[in-house]
Amino acid sequence: MWERFAYYLLAGILFLYLLDNKTGGKGLDEKHAADITGTFLALIWLPMFIGGMIADRYLGYIRSVFIGGTFLAAGYFGLIFPGDVALYISLGLIVIGNGFFKPNISTLLGNIYNKEELKPLKDNAYNIFYMGINTGSLLCNFAAAYLRNKYGWGYAFGAAGVGMVIGLINLAANLKHVKAGDVRKPPQKEDMTLGQICLYVFVPGIVAAIIGYTLPGLLFHTTLMGTPASDAFVFACIPIIGFFISIWVKARKEDKRGIGALLYIFAVSVIFWSLYYQNFTAYTLWTEQHTDRTITSPVMEKGADWMGLLQQVNTTPRPVDSLDAHMVAIRDAHGEIIKTQGPDPYFHNIPRSDWPPSGQNVKLANAELFQSIGPFFIVTLTPLLVALFTFLRRRGKEPTTPAKFGIALFLSGLSSLVMFFAVLSVASIYQQKVSPGWLWGTYFVITAAEVFLSPMGLSLVSKLAPHRLTALLMGGWFLTMSLGSKVAGLMTSSWDKFPDKRVFFLIWFVAGVVGSVLIFSRIRSLNGIVREKTGEA
Repeated sequence: MWERFAYYLLAGILFLYLLDNKTGGKGLDEKHAADITGTFLALIWLPMFIGGMIADRYLGYIRSVFIGGTFLAAGYFGLIFPGDVALYISLGLIVIGNGFFKPNISTLLGNIYNKEELKPLKDNAYNIFYMGINTGSLLCNFAAAYLRNKYGWGYAFGAAGVGMVIGLINLAANLKHVKAGDVRKPPQKEDMTLGQICLYVFVPGIVAAIIGYTLPGLLFHTTLMGTPASDAFVFACIPIIGFFISIWVKARKEDKRGIGALLYIFAVSVIFWSLYYQNFTAYTLWTEQHTDRTITSPVMEKGADWMGLLQQVNTTPRPVDSLDAHMVAIRDAHGEIIKTQGPDPYFHNIPRSDWPPSGQNVKLANAELFQSIGPFFIVTLTPLLVALFTFLRRRGKEPTTPAKFGIALFLSGLSSLVMFFAVLSVASIYQQKVSPGWLWGTYFVITAAEVFLSPMGLSLVSKLAPHRLTALLMGGWFLTMSLGSKVAGLMTSSWDKFPDKRVFFLIWFVAGVVGSVLIFSRIRSLNGIVREKTGEA
C-alpha cells in the first residue's frame, strides 16, 4: 500500500508538473511532457525481469524488496531538489528501485500461497493484495493536491518518499509473516547466468538504444516515433523481447506450453495497458483542459477548500517575468518577447461571456484528484467481484483465468467508447467544458476491466511459470505494462494531431475489441494449458 502510495502520487502529478508554467513546474509543451511521462512510465517496468532474476538466484525476495525500497525512497526525496539534473537522476533511481521491488513483492505473495491447502485461494489472495495496492493509490492524490496547493511541488514529492519509508518499516516489523515465501530457487544447467544475460540482453539493448536514438535522424532527418528518446526505447525493447522468446524456444518440453501461453497473453495484454495508461497521459490532459472541475455544492466546496484540495485560477493575464527563470522566453510572430500570457488555460474553452470578472478567483478541483476515481472503484468493486467469483466457483460457473483476460480487454475498449460519447455530449469540446460524470463512467469501466485482468496476470504467472523462472516471468508480465505505457505516451504526444477527439477514442475502442477477440480465439487452448498445469476445472 505505501509503496503504491508513493508511486501513484508521482505518476499522478508528473505530467501536470512538467506542463505547469504557473506554480514552479517545468513549463513544457504537451508533446514533450507526454514523451517524458510515457518514457518514465515505460522504464519503470522495464528492468523488472532482471530484478526478478537476481532475486531468484542470488539475493532472495525479501532482501531485494528492501534494496528496491531504499532506491525508491532516495529517488522520491531527490525530486524535492530543483533542476533538470536532480529530476532525471531521481527518476533513474526510481526506475532501478522498482526493478528490484515490484516483481519480488508479487512473487513473495505467490510463494506463500503455493502450499497445497492455500492454492485454491491464490486468485483471491492476489485480489486482496491488489485492493491494498489501490488503497495507497486512492489516498495519494489527496496528499498530492493538498501539498502542492499549500506548499509546492517539492513537498508533494517528499510525501512519496515518506510513504516509501513507512512501507519499509512496516515490512521490517512483520517479517515473520512473510519469511516462508522467501524461497530461492537453485539455477538449472540450462539457465542463463547473469553475465550471459548482460552479454545477450543488456549490451544489445544499449547498442540498440544508441542506434535508435541516432540512426533515424541520420538516415531520414526525422524520428520514427516522435522523439529520439522514444526511438531509443523501442529499439532497446527488441533484444529484451527476443530474450523472452528464447526462453520459450529453449524451454524443456514440460515447460514449453505454459511459457508459450504466458507469452501469448503478455503480447495481447499490451493492448490493455496501452488503454489503462491513458489515465496518466491523455485522460490527464482531458481532465485539465476539457473537464468542468468547478464544484457546484457549496458544502462540498467549503469542505474541499478547508482540506486544501482546490486550486485557484482567474482570467487575469500573467506577467512572463513571474514565471520560472529556466523557462524559454515566449515570443510572438515577429520575434518580440511577450510580456504577458493570457488567462489561466482553464478558460480557453469557456465562452468569454461566462468568464468571471478579471481578478476574481475560481476554485477548481485539482486534476490529479480525478485519478483517485479508479482506485476508489478498485477498493469498492474488488470485494464484490471476489464474492461473485466465489459464488460462481461453488456452482462451477466461474470464468477461467484466460476468459477473465478476454472480458477485461473487451471492457477496456468500452471505456474508450464512453469517452467517445463524452466528446459527443457537447457541441464542441473547444468551446464548452464536459461533465466530469463521463470520467467517472470511463474509470468505472476500465477499473472493472483492471480487476478482471491485473491481479489475474500475477496469479497466472505464479501458476504457469516454472518455479525457477517465476520472478523472471513476473518481470515479463511487467514488461507488458512498460510497452503499454510507452504506447499510451506516444499516442498522447500526438494528441494535437487528432482535432476530432472522437477518432482518438474510437481507435482505442477498436483496439480493445481486437484484443478480446485474440484471447477468445484461443480460449480452449489456453484453458487446457491452465488445467494441465494447475488441475483447475
